[in-house]
Order: sequence, then structure tokens, then C-alpha cells
Amino acid sequence: MLNEAVRDDLLEAPVEKEQRVTPLELFFDLVFVFTLTQVTGFLYRDPTWVRLVEALALLMVLWSAWTGYAWLGNTAGNDEGMMRVVLLAAMAALLVASLAVPRAFGKYALIFGVAYLLVRGLTILGYAVLARSDPRLGTVVTRLATSVLPAAGVLGVAGLVPEPARGICWVIALAIGYIGLLLTGTEGWRVEPAHFAERHGLVIIIALGESIVALGVGAAGLDLTAGVITAVVLGLAVAGCLWWAYFDVVSTVAERKLREATPVVRARIARDSYSYLHLPMVTGIVVFAFGVKETLVHVHAHLGSVPAAALCGGVALYLLALSTLKRRNIGSFNYPRLVASAVLVALAFVATAVPALLSLALVAAVTCGMIAYEVWRYAEARDRIRHGTA
Repeated sequence: MLNEAVRDDLLEAPVEKEQRVTPLELFFDLVFVFTLTQVTGFLYRDPTWVRLVEALALLMVLWSAWTGYAWLGNTAGNDEGMMRVVLLAAMAALLVASLAVPRAFGKYALIFGVAYLLVRGLTILGYAVLARSDPRLGTVVTRLATSVLPAAGVLGVAGLVPEPARGICWVIALAIGYIGLLLTGTEGWRVEPAHFAERHGLVIIIALGESIVALGVGAAGLDLTAGVITAVVLGLAVAGCLWWAYFDVVSTVAERKLREATPVVRARIARDSYSYLHLPMVTGIVVFAFGVKETLVHVHAHLGSVPAAALCGGVALYLLALSTLKRRNIGSFNYPRLVASAVLVALAFVATAVPALLSLALVAAVTCGMIAYEVWRYAEARDRIRHGTA
């Protein structure tokens, strides 16, 4: 009888559940993927070095906005009540900002700046709502607002001034936004590891999905010749390698390190490993998407310097960020990925002198070769990590 009573108590006891990504957060991320598509299109319409720098700046400010809501959702733990209103309003503002991306440095600079200011302001509003029931969060929110709102405000001013003052405003905004977060620190922030890791893993999937969309859009309207079909398959192979490089073991190890850390250290890991180091990963994927789109259109021609740099350099940046992530979490670099990154950078120069299809084939060969080597070289460690014995 005693055993039955204990059993019944255990069955009736509440089970503590880990926080997971909510449907509304996924809905929010659908708007974010549209911004990535817009940045790729922004670069594709005028593939110059100036445009490439502007595209990188756009990705930095848009990523900053997205990470703000990733932290907000992680802190809130749900999307009920006022939080639901805040997220839906932010989606509207982010969509307007996305629509302005193609001319964010020109005709629609003010629209982009105002919409972006609303996106960031709603982040602070969401935290203010949470702080009403958690006074300890108030100080944290105040520190956050001292970097977020001035940075967004400077982008609003950028829409009112001509060049070169507009470009200077963008530099100032990026400096305030990114350096300010480092200076204000992570004291007082709480992180739910499962939710935080899942949300960032999903955004990598979203970015990779955008590269697949670029393949489809690039091939649309073209004759399905052997060259185009080969380019599509090679592009998918590279995207598959990028997926493998992150989700095979890296995502698992990163989440475990987040779980094992103390609350104070966990917040720093979350900032460094996810908010900062996932930016070059997403950037690398988006830049590669532009490069592969250019390749499809010019299969048998030589790529220009910017598309060649994007095709090879985007993948190199992604792999370099993954290796740096390992250094941040484990204490050592992933040397095969550093070697692959160096080879890809060298290939960027070769890509301007050979047919675009061959350039893409060389990128695919490097990435597939790297994955094959890692599977063979680290088979035992990989097995322990994937099956939870390490």
C-alpha cells in the first residue's frame, strides 16, 4: 500500500517543463526571414563593394533587433497578454523596415530609421511590462535602454541627413549598439538554456532556408540546362554542409555548455556564443546566398570580384565563426574549419578567373571534403557527443 501511495504521489506531482520556443516567436521569425531575403536582393540588384558594406551594416542592425526579441522571449517565458501585443506590433514595424531595406540608404532612409526605432522601442516596452512583476529586472532594462535607444535614435537621424553624414550616423549607431552591450555587461540577466539554444538554432535553419530560396529564385526563368541543374545541386550540397557543420555536434555542445554554467557565466556565454558569434554565421549564409544566385545566372561566365568574394567568403566567414564558437566554449579552435576557411578565401581570387560553375564546384568540394574528414577524424568524439555520453 505504501508503494502504491508513493507511486500515486509521483504521478500527481507537477512535472517541471523546459521553456520552448512558442508559435508566436516562430511567427515573428517568419518576418525576420523576409528581411534576410530583402538584404540578399538589395545586394543582388547592385553588386558593388559599397553595396556589400551597406548590406553588412543592414544585417548587423537587423540582427541586433532580432536578438533583442530572442532575449525578451527567453525572459518572458511565454507570449501571453501584453507580451503578445508587443510582439505583434514589433512584427508590423519590422515588416515596414524590411520593405524599406532596398532603399534604406537612399529614398526610404527615414522610413527605415523610424520603423527600426519602433522595433527597438517595443523591445524596451516589453521588458518594462515584465519589470512590473520583477523589480530586479528594472535595473537591467535601464542598462539595456541606454545602448538600444540611442543607437536606434541615431539611425532615425540618419534618415534626415545627406551623405556622408548618413554613413557616419550608421557607424555611430553600430558602435553604440554593439560596444554598448559589452560595456553594460550581463549582470542580472537570466537565461533559459533550452529555449535560447533552440531559438538560435531555428534562426540558422531560417537563414539556410533563405539560401535555398535564393537557389530557387535564381533558377526561376532560366532554361534548365545541365549547367543550371548542376549549379542547383552543388549549391544545395554546400548548404547541406553548412547545416551539418552546425547541427551535427556544435549546437549540442553549445547548449550543454550553457546548461552547465552558473547563472552569471551563462549570461556571458549566451551573449558571446549566441548574440555575437551567430551574427557572422547568419551573415555568411546570406552573403553566400547572394553569391550562389549570381552563379546560377552566370553559370559559364566568370564571376565579378564581389560575387566571387561572396560565394567563397560567405562560407569562409561561417566556418570561421563556428571555429571561434568552439574556442569560446571549449578553449580550442577547430583547425580543419580554419584550414577550410583559408582555402575558401584563396578561392575567392581564383573564382574571378574560372567559370562560375567551376567556382561553385570548388566551394562544394572544400566543404564536403571538410565534413568527410571530420566524420572520419573525430568519429569517436562525435559519437559520444551525439549520444550523450560526453
